[in-house]
Amino acid sequence: MKSAIDLIEEDDLEDLAVGCTVLAGGGGGDPRVGLLMAQHAIRNNGPVRLIQLSDLSADDLVVPVGMIGAPTVMIEKIPNGNESKVICKVLEKRLGKPVAALMPLEMGGLNGMLPVAWASLNRLPMVDGDLMGRAFPELQMCTPHLYGIPSWPGVLVDERMQSILIESSDDFWFEKLARTAVTALGGCGCAGFYPMTAEVAALPLIPNTVSLAIQIGAAIRNAEGDPFSALDQVIATYPLIRGKVVDVERRTTGGFVRGAATIEGLESDRGRVVRIEFQNENLIVLEDGKPLASVPDIITLLDLHTAKGIVTEHIRFGQRVVLAAFRSPEQWRSAEGLKVVGPRAFGHEIEYSPIEENYARIA
Repeated sequence: MKSAIDLIEEDDLEDLAVGCTVLAGGGGGDPRVGLLMAQHAIRNNGPVRLIQLSDLSADDLVVPVGMIGAPTVMIEKIPNGNESKVICKVLEKRLGKPVAALMPLEMGGLNGMLPVAWASLNRLPMVDGDLMGRAFPELQMCTPHLYGIPSWPGVLVDERMQSILIESSDDFWFEKLARTAVTALGGCGCAGFYPMTAEVAALPLIPNTVSLAIQIGAAIRNAEGDPFSALDQVIATYPLIRGKVVDVERRTTGGFVRGAATIEGLESDRGRVVRIEFQNENLIVLEDGKPLASVPDIITLLDLHTAKGIVTEHIRFGQRVVLAAFRSPEQWRSAEGLKVVGPRAFGHEIEYSPIEENYARIA
């Protein structure tokens, strides 16, 4: 299916950044750095063609790209902009063919924007889709893993243009090796993983997520009344609580940001208290010890006044928010998907319950 958007121009970038923070579930990094980089790249190199895999030849090489590491580190340790050239060069040499297109690893805040900057810089098209449909903290938490498609060879590059080519025995070992390397590089790095031909990529691709993010951002920007109603017209929105952030616990360790935030209800939700636990991304929402929502569904803090998403590193005491959830892509709701990204994969001993079923019980 063709998306309604086939060219990403400078005017689309702010909408994309907003949409990425909504879809990310709190993760994927601060989009502001990626927004500035994408604006600069498009001004200097021109817009980015947004394509479908069917626009490529079957054996064309597609490389999913983004940053990995702790989002709190990414705020200060930003890319220099040329890492993508090294990623492409290393993988082209290793695989013996040119890169035909880039795509986002995930629809994270920063990680939804960087591929646009890098596609423009390298004058490559970008595939309208990604491998998560949201953001997740670990590298085996990508859809190719469900189909036995390897994450390697993969390459990590830091701001000094140092590159590390990783080949592993399986995706879990790949995550361990990459996370160790990222820690040594200072907490975050630029990456290209799961290189695939267009024919292979058609199986795990979650399609049209880039254009969806742009549509979400445009709906919020153009809302004449309640921005949450406008958002709900584009993607089904399940608001869990309207409230104020009254506590935040956050620590950076092992290449992740881990912690929790507590929200006290306002208005019709006064008297309620919920707790969000996160590992880069929001993982679970608890009220009185009972889960209201959990991964793989997308749990996002939205600004009470603008409906724009708040990434975990920007949660602050006193923020007025709406905590909302969105359905995850269907791949993650399968039995195999839940083994990889369900609550138990993150150490929460609960059974996954789809947000639409939970919401029907609490609404």
